[in-house]
Amino acid sequence: MVMMTHYYFYVLYTADGYFYGGFTNNLAKRLATHEAGKGAKFTRVKSRHPLQMIHSESFDTKHEALHAEAMFKQLTRQQKEAYLVLKGVSEDIWH
Repeated sequence: MVMMTHYYFYVLYTADGYFYGGFTNNLAKRLATHEAGKGAKFTRVKSRHPLQMIHSESFDTKHEALHAEAMFKQLTRQQKEAYLVLKGVSEDIWH
């Protein structure tokens, strides 16, 4: 039996009001890494904690997940908010 690996694009919302987009093949482990201050440089800043994972999408390939992350990071703040609302994330998180 072949186990299919899934890759994920995810969005964190920081305590100081920023969105952080990333990718992983294990959402729980990646969030724990960020929360431990061992993730990306951006999320290591103590004022950004606690972090909330507010959105994730599953992909069959690493390429697709990386592409989704790259596209998200190119959006303006307003475009990121609109994208997240379109994906079912409540605006109450950042308002």
